[in-house]
Amino acid sequence: MTLVQPSRWVSRFAGLIPASGLVLDLACGGGRHSRYLAALGHRVLAVDRDVQALSLAASERVEVQCMDLEAEDSRRKPDWPLQVGRFVGIVVTNYLHRPLMSGLLDSLAPGGVLIYETFADGNGLFGKPSNPSFLLAPGELLRLAASVQGLRVIAFEDGHVSSPAPAMVQRICLIREAPGSRPVTLQIDAG
Repeated sequence: MTLVQPSRWVSRFAGLIPASGLVLDLACGGGRHSRYLAALGHRVLAVDRDVQALSLAASERVEVQCMDLEAEDSRRKPDWPLQVGRFVGIVVTNYLHRPLMSGLLDSLAPGGVLIYETFADGNGLFGKPSNPSFLLAPGELLRLAASVQGLRVIAFEDGHVSSPAPAMVQRICLIREAPGSRPVTLQIDAG
């Protein structure tokens, strides 16, 4: 089954991403979130290792970059995408490579939004992935956010979903607060 609609989690929080600046769709696959974010008016950098999938993501507002994010030598390349404060928004779905986590958080600009959703412990009951290396431990994203100063968790979920297919997932939406900023009241569509 090819997913063409954005994840409900992504569409629920995408409106919080600041209007100006670059948004990263990490491990974007065919670019369903890249296209969605571009339709909202964002400039998007879509990164994946699959050249064929990237061809589906490319558009006027979506720059694509082919890169194996898990290859050790990739981090030494001058076009490595994770750079401090580079992105006003970062979207990651159905992908987990723990060595990238601190770089992801560092790449979030002040006021930037991270929307992350992937498979969690227990997903093996429903299919793949089932390898613990690719599954988040209970509360893992929440603990990661709590370990970094200046991140404010907007929403967090950890548990079973039935749609689009039965799975165990973990999701977080957080904002990197700007130094000296006052808390903002956010209105979020509960859909």
